[in-house]
Amino acid sequence: MMQRGLKAAWFILLNVVMTAPLCAQVPEKIPSPPIDPDWNYTSPGAAKCVEVGNVYLHKGELKAALSRFQEALKDNPNYAPAYLGLGKVYERMKENQKALNAYEHYLDELPSTKDAKEAKDVQRAVAHLQKLVGPSSKAGDK
Repeated sequence: MMQRGLKAAWFILLNVVMTAPLCAQVPEKIPSPPIDPDWNYTSPGAAKCVEVGNVYLHKGELKAALSRFQEALKDNPNYAPAYLGLGKVYERMKENQKALNAYEHYLDELPSTKDAKEAKDVQRAVAHLQKLVGPSSKAGDK
């Protein structure tokens, strides 16, 4: 009698396992929200973009950092800290020519020669990158 009950249990279990995939529903694609044509993105400004970019850079999220520094330069193409951030990102991405160009732009955009002379770390990075890739042409920096 026990064997008969065991066979019935196996039969039911087998039936459930075999028919479950046939009864499963395919999930419906969730519709994306409609795009509001009146919505415009407003950048928080070059300084805030660089601040956020530096946070991403510190976390090692290089693509996000790169995006923020590029956004800062769209807002203000003469904003020296954005070029400094770009140089750091490109250097960590092993894009030495782009890093060199960005660092040189940074030094060019500093408000005074005194500031440029005080940027020792950047000057060392420029010298190192020039050894790797040669002098920059200052083209294709972004």
